[in-house]
Amino acid sequence: MNVLTKTLSIAALAATTALPALAQDDGLKIGMTFQEMNNPYFVSMKEALDEAAASLGAEVIVTDAGHDVAKQISDVEDMLQQNIDILLLNPTDSAGVEAAVNMAKQQGVIVVAVDANAAGPVDTFVGSKNRDAGYQSCKYLGEALGGSGEVAILDGIPVIPILERVEGCKAALGEFDGIELVDTQNGRQDRSVALGVVENIIQSHPNLAGIFSVNDGGAMGALAAIQGSGKDIKLTSVDGAPEAVKAISDGTPFIETTAQFPRDQVRVGLAMALAQKWGARVVPKEVPIDVRVVDSENAADFSW
Repeated sequence: MNVLTKTLSIAALAATTALPALAQDDGLKIGMTFQEMNNPYFVSMKEALDEAAASLGAEVIVTDAGHDVAKQISDVEDMLQQNIDILLLNPTDSAGVEAAVNMAKQQGVIVVAVDANAAGPVDTFVGSKNRDAGYQSCKYLGEALGGSGEVAILDGIPVIPILERVEGCKAALGEFDGIELVDTQNGRQDRSVALGVVENIIQSHPNLAGIFSVNDGGAMGALAAIQGSGKDIKLTSVDGAPEAVKAISDGTPFIETTAQFPRDQVRVGLAMALAQKWGARVVPKEVPIDVRVVDSENAADFSW
């Protein structure tokens, strides 16, 4: 049984434990604060949360921090005033949201961090194997380049998942004697920012052969820059977003994305919270969700 199967089995057990008690209390209130909602990854996560909450008869309060940690803390304060039972926290700053976690726990709220972990007494963290994701993408890139060439990393905001992806990428690139990491620049995980950043990288490194982006949003900006340059530069990334998968299917320089499963993350996160709320005595402190390479061989059949 692989880790993902084990994870989903835990989630199913947790949900089974929770539902009988939940049926006696239709006033369950779930709050979820996202680091951003201008991203299809988090939109799909919200959709899955809404579907799960509707099946449970629970009320959901969702907020968008817009990458502003002060706003995220304020949003959590507002949710606590509305007497939420469960807080699903997707932190915009893993360390900066500790005050929000502490406030929630002081009020007896169950706190589950989703996608990125948070400082403080979080009950459970559910997230992708981000180091594996970075490793797999850059291993793929190195092999696609035949083990040699100049490579750049399109970095992002300094939250733990992004740091882990970069760490995994560097580990993979280090396995190729002929690969040289020539530049690392921050594209802010944003298409428009990444476009300009990658244009500058390409101009500064005329022999550039490959780019790894920490997310698909930034990768789409990188793709535009690569196509605009007319150069043969291969691109890999992390997420599995629909437009990235389509670009891979279409045979563009975007050759691979290591897919996450945002819907599964929030479903498992909610299951962990429900299990604890309704009496489970042993709930995992961390539940890792597997990732999967998506390339031209399987892109046509993949979706979140």
